[in-house]
Amino acid sequence: MLYRSVPKTGDRLSILGYGCMRLPTTRTGGVDEERTVRQIRHAIDAGINYLDTAPIYHLGRSELVLAKALEGDYRKKVRIATKLPHWEVYGRGDMERILNRQLSILKTRHIDYYLLHSLGRGSFLKLRNLGVLDFLDDAKKDGRIRNAGFSFHGNLSAFKEIVDAYDWQFCQIQYNYLDEKNQAGTEGLEYAAGKGLAVMIMEPLRGGNLAGRIPEQVRAIWDAAPVKRTPAEWGLRWVWNHPEVTVVLSGMNDEAHIDENIHTAGEGFEESLTSEEIARIDKVRDIYRDLMKVACTGCGYCMPCPAGVDIPGCFADYNAASLFPRDRAGKFQYVGRHGGLMGEPSYAGLCRTCGKCAKACPQHLPIPALMKAVSAEMESMMWAAIPVMKGALWCMNKAARIRHVFMGE
Repeated sequence: MLYRSVPKTGDRLSILGYGCMRLPTTRTGGVDEERTVRQIRHAIDAGINYLDTAPIYHLGRSELVLAKALEGDYRKKVRIATKLPHWEVYGRGDMERILNRQLSILKTRHIDYYLLHSLGRGSFLKLRNLGVLDFLDDAKKDGRIRNAGFSFHGNLSAFKEIVDAYDWQFCQIQYNYLDEKNQAGTEGLEYAAGKGLAVMIMEPLRGGNLAGRIPEQVRAIWDAAPVKRTPAEWGLRWVWNHPEVTVVLSGMNDEAHIDENIHTAGEGFEESLTSEEIARIDKVRDIYRDLMKVACTGCGYCMPCPAGVDIPGCFADYNAASLFPRDRAGKFQYVGRHGGLMGEPSYAGLCRTCGKCAKACPQHLPIPALMKAVSAEMESMMWAAIPVMKGALWCMNKAARIRHVFMGE
């Protein structure tokens, strides 16, 4: 494991941070606590010492499960980062209440890295007017927090304003080879680092869209490289190549992915990619930008939808259909997931264009308009496909009952 220093304090942090927003789940959708605890402790044993959570993650369960994972001596080995949700703050008393509750949930006397969560210009102005900067000063003085920072989803000018507004120790931005000019982007990364802030990176693989199952055109470029790396390795190495980056967060929930990322973190030296390797990544970036229709990272801030639409899920299937046009199963999967076959319907056509999702989206996507496009593209065969798929499900269930009765399965 490699480590980089926080400029203002000298604190040594693992370049790979453990993001607790996408923990492994059970079949019913809850956090698989036993598996999560095992994974987090394995990551800490391998050298990861920065763990990032928030009250909103997993509907409040993330902080609780992280506390369980850090029982015993594990808390002493790590730095905890968690966040103040600005949407729950209406006065100084709310700030105090939320922080004290987090200290209790996490079973700790202090938060090592405390962030104002998901700021843009408007949310920062709101918090500043409510006295959040004095709150941070006081919490640092009494020892409840060690370092103050913010996570950001806005435009570059707002980012610079927030950086200049307070003596922050760190910030957190979205950054990957598709987002060089989105949100804070490269210019914001360099600006914050130039002001002495440690910069933590979220969405280094664009919510997993830059790893795993990739388009054939992209696969061909990676396969032609003299040095063989997985798509995840290429993406992470690109971010770590920037000396301004301190920690790269990965929302890991699979044992193989955890080990792969830990291995890659042992090679994530700054300015270690060759010019030829950077040019190769640029080619991949251009292909993705041509193929992807929606720049959704799957963060879930737009949820829940009042109309019941699974917004991130619909976008994921929509992008997958665009990235893999020869995969004929894509639209059937969309129908199966969102058409109401295995639960409540959650397809894009349910959208009532209320606009609540667009206001909450960190990527500032025009979600209602995009839902219309998803519906037009993905639901043209829905009403014809649903009876067929329901029939197939009925046959599968019938066969299972027969096997149970006659074969004891």
